[in-house]
Amino acid sequence: MKTWLVILCMVTMLSCAQRAENRVFEEKVTRALERQLERYPKSTVRDVYKSFFQDKYGPGHLLADTAAAGHYLRQELASYDPDTLPFTGPYIDSTGWEQRFVRVDLRAITEGKISYRDFFNAFVRSAQAAPPVPTEIWSREWSRIVEIIEKRYLPLTTHPSYGADRDSITAMLLRGEYVGHHSREYVAAYAPHYRLIAAEELQSADL
Repeated sequence: MKTWLVILCMVTMLSCAQRAENRVFEEKVTRALERQLERYPKSTVRDVYKSFFQDKYGPGHLLADTAAAGHYLRQELASYDPDTLPFTGPYIDSTGWEQRFVRVDLRAITEGKISYRDFFNAFVRSAQAAPPVPTEIWSREWSRIVEIIEKRYLPLTTHPSYGADRDSITAMLLRGEYVGHHSREYVAAYAPHYRLIAAEELQSADL
């Protein structure tokens, strides 16, 4: 009898802990979604996915070749014309619900707020420290995020491409892939030019 009581107590405690975890997760995800839609109302579910997967994986997938990454960054900086690509967001922008990584706009370099060297070194360190996350684990987390999006009936769900985009992301994850891209609407509206930097790197940066 005592054994069963102990087991029952343990099950009850685990259940309470799980409910608490679910509640905290939903609250944090909801705040992240609301923040995204407030700052970037043209976002589609593709853009939301990109923000959350960037927070989970960081910039590791962008740094297979350090020299090539540096060359590409310099090319992007050279073509970054503020007259044709106006700055429409903050210099530093959060990603996802854990906010482990942030987007740092390249204008921080062009306006002299940080040197190219310091920026690129922080980017490289961030990529090297990015955590390995099995696609299966991320896929389950993304499914929970989608449930929250649809539960709260956010404006995202009324976009004409919502269903197709959601299913496309699901199919991508089933293939073991996870890298997403901004929607055309987002690119046209906000002209994003940034790199992902670990949030902890900002503690030593003057931004």
